[in-house]
Amino acid sequence: MHFPDTRSRALTSPTVAQKALPIAAGVVVAAVASALLNRWLAQKAERRNPPLGRFITVDGVRLHYVERGTGTPLVLLHGNGSMIEDFQSSGLIDLAAKKYRVIAIDRPGFGYSERPRSTVWTPEAQADLIAAALKKIGVPSAIILGHSWGTLVALALAMKYPQEVQALVLASGYYYPNARADVVILSPPAIPLIGDVLSYTLSPLLSRLMWPLLLRKIFGPSPVPEKFKGFPEEMAVRPSQIRASAAESALMIPSAHTLEKQYRLLQMPVAIVVGAEDRLIEREQSAHLHRDVPHSTLRCVPGTGHMVHQTATGEIMTATDMVAAQNRKPVVVTSAA
Repeated sequence: MHFPDTRSRALTSPTVAQKALPIAAGVVVAAVASALLNRWLAQKAERRNPPLGRFITVDGVRLHYVERGTGTPLVLLHGNGSMIEDFQSSGLIDLAAKKYRVIAIDRPGFGYSERPRSTVWTPEAQADLIAAALKKIGVPSAIILGHSWGTLVALALAMKYPQEVQALVLASGYYYPNARADVVILSPPAIPLIGDVLSYTLSPLLSRLMWPLLLRKIFGPSPVPEKFKGFPEEMAVRPSQIRASAAESALMIPSAHTLEKQYRLLQMPVAIVVGAEDRLIEREQSAHLHRDVPHSTLRCVPGTGHMVHQTATGEIMTATDMVAAQNRKPVVVTSAA
């Protein structure tokens, strides 16, 4: 009888490890190639979109900001994943500069501002940095206007530095913790090591593909306005900014949980503005804040989504003018007799 030589077949058949080796090598090559491509695209984006304003270094962190106009200081804080150009393209900076000293800041990690990894950039940590920056550029107190994630920083400023915040304008904010699928989906690039790989390889490419869908979600039901073409998408999908955005997504729920206990302590005028059909953050978040801050005002803008400052810029200016006027009213002290 003839028996097959299984020993020789075993010697010539490739093992699982041998089969996996070319695949692993291909993945590594693809990762390196995509990292180099994303680095080149980021450098190209920065050459095409040079800084709009000035730089200031505070506590070793370099911040980029734009300053326009004169009058009562008005500080603009953008949302997650965004930058100064959001307010610039909306026309809000130019409009507000007609009567205010407007200071729009790239928050840490966005635009041209640094985001050192030695710090966990909670709203409170950002508030400390921005308060120090404002003091350094000669702004003793200001009206603070925050959009989306920027509202958390605005609130932290008002709670930690109440004497330096004249009034608040809060647009499309997230104020109370709840379950959010987008937090789970968007947070992985913030994970140490794994996040670095994702931020510099796959995430920027996916972000470019998903950009049109994102715009439809944040602007809907309104169409994306023509003026938003001035916003540099290519800057928003740089690896460094994607990682900063992921970190803020991960901090979103715990930050709201920390801050919500203090909302009732706010004493300055507070204007809350929200799009009636916001598809990113439930408008009930704004209604809840309005109930917790009895002296606040709430404006729910019909037919408008999350980007209310872009699609209803006039409403934001009206809210700003209103709190500015409230802040100028003299305080009447009644006698206890």
